Amino acid sequence: MTIRTDAPERDHPRTALDAAGVRDAYRRWAGVYDTVFGGVSAFGRRRAVAEVNRLPGTRVLEVGVGTGLALPRYGGDKRVVGIDLSREMLEKAAERVREERLGQVVGLAEMDAERMAFADGAFDIAVAMFTASVVPDAKRLYGEMSRVVRPGGHLLFVNHFAAEDGPRWWVERAMAPLSRLLGWHPDFALRDLLDPSLVQVEAIEACRPAGLFTLVRVRNLPEASFAVAA
Repeated sequence: MTIRTDAPERDHPRTALDAAGVRDAYRRWAGVYDTVFGGVSAFGRRRAVAEVNRLPGTRVLEVGVGTGLALPRYGGDKRVVGIDLSREMLEKAAERVREERLGQVVGLAEMDAERMAFADGAFDIAVAMFTASVVPDAKRLYGEMSRVVRPGGHLLFVNHFAAEDGPRWWVERAMAPLSRLLGWHPDFALRDLLDPSLVQVEAIEACRPAGLFTLVRVRNLPEASFAVAA
């Protein structure tokens, strides 16, 4: 199974997500998120954090930290800040940090990933796990992550990307109109996030189970500019 690097053709208009819709969706999911999604997403999270731990730099931003499922896996030398749009999810993340005494986590903040309050170049690494297909505008998300990571740093994404063909493609297309209810886009393509011809993609790696999720690692080049006008 391969993923689309171009935006898939759709026979229906994409259901718009907005910040209020995302907050509503994840208010519903907060209480059961770990149970429903924790298992199937575990391999992708582990792989992404292992990559973060391997990369140089200590200042790490986790975008869409959710309930903090990945937080215990960061190395003790990292200094991790997590942001999320959902207050309910962040409350669970904060509880996890307290209960597990996660000293590598130095901050959690309720923040819109498309309009971050951080200074340019504030982090060495930014990682977004299962977040790109959730935000209203993934390219704006990419632009903000690129802005807050220093030149030469890294951006990492773990996400479900649309299949090119086969049964999964049909399922994704059928589920697409439910985007607002689900809180994410089932028919999300890599090109909805970034243009591979314009950025330095260092790795694209399928993750278990069954390649359902993909890890993408990008070097943040100083000459690249992906800012989206407000």
